[in-house]
Amino acid sequence: MTTILKYYLLPILLIISGACEGIVSQARAEDVRQRIALSHGIGLFDQVEQIQYTFNVKFGDKGVNRFWIWEPKTDKVTFKAGDSEEYTTYNRKEISDAASEKLKKIDSWFINDNYWLLFPYRIAWDGRVKVEDIGSHPLPMGEGSAKCVVVTFPSTGGYTPGDVYELFLDNDYKLAQWVYRRGGSSESGRTATWEDYRHVGPLTLSLAHQGEDQNFRLWFTTVGVRLSGSTGWMMAN
Repeated sequence: MTTILKYYLLPILLIISGACEGIVSQARAEDVRQRIALSHGIGLFDQVEQIQYTFNVKFGDKGVNRFWIWEPKTDKVTFKAGDSEEYTTYNRKEISDAASEKLKKIDSWFINDNYWLLFPYRIAWDGRVKVEDIGSHPLPMGEGSAKCVVVTFPSTGGYTPGDVYELFLDNDYKLAQWVYRRGGSSESGRTATWEDYRHVGPLTLSLAHQGEDQNFRLWFTTVGVRLSGSTGWMMAN
């Protein structure tokens, strides 16, 4: 009887054990996701009515700068390119397949620039994103090691589905470096630092990113937030 019970119970115990490991792993990933977001001030993000910033990037001799105002509660976006005096305002909730190619292009820029600034918040807001804590790994740039968290976006939807990010975190769970793999490519991705952390109202944001060489540099200027009930801007300091 004992042998028979063992025969039937062993597979059941293995299934239960595997399920428990999966639950623990999922809870651990959710904890890491939240700790990353909390370290950057997400707990107070609901106070933000508007956030403004200028996205600046240099690839070798080429440069781009784009100014944005985003209203997160309504998803209203205002955009201005470079030194242009022309503003474009639209609501992301109203974009459809019938939208103009110009508007779709602007919105793809918005997603790119906004994720560079607010990535720690975005992975907490998007429940479809898979987050996996894979422990300590060597930093992609420089010496030393850090906790590495792999973030995988869904294989469908969005402008660049299947993107994978390897996040390297400091002791406070703030991003120190990352490796971006477009579409989950196994080839060497784009590596960049996350540095120059500033307080912007209740938020803590990284305003500078440096690539592996001087050919790539990305930074933010004119960064500020307007909080609920306030008419003025709180600028980065």
